[in-house]
Amino acid sequence: MSGIFTKAMARNIFYGGTVFFFLLFLALTFDTEKTLPKRDNRENLTAEVIAGKKIWETRNCIGCHTLLGEGAYFAPELGNVYTRRGPEFIKAWIQSQPTGAPGRRQMPNFHLSDEELDHLVAFLKYSSEINTANWPPNIEG
Repeated sequence: MSGIFTKAMARNIFYGGTVFFFLLFLALTFDTEKTLPKRDNRENLTAEVIAGKKIWETRNCIGCHTLLGEGAYFAPELGNVYTRRGPEFIKAWIQSQPTGAPGRRQMPNFHLSDEELDHLVAFLKYSSEINTANWPPNIEG
């Protein structure tokens, strides 16, 4: 083998690498498209869950909380809060805000009705049932 690196050698490495990574990209895309339908949770998507998602969005909950790793990191992760705390705790916690504890971050009181609380809890239950491939890695988010 020659000690000289020619233009032809560089071109072959470039084209070979491009083809290799393009084929790798296609294989990973195919695998993802094959795997995602198995992880689908649409059968649990009810009108109550959709109403809860609307409350989540209109109250800008993601402005402080994360949901499955997406959102702000000001307040706790809520992707598995339904599993961790349960529906009654979630309702009581939301209704008791702000707690007025000095030195703590305070969640505003949104004055949600019982029906709205039920919808929000249904949305959090739905989000806790999504197959996230074991994310977050610990129970406390």
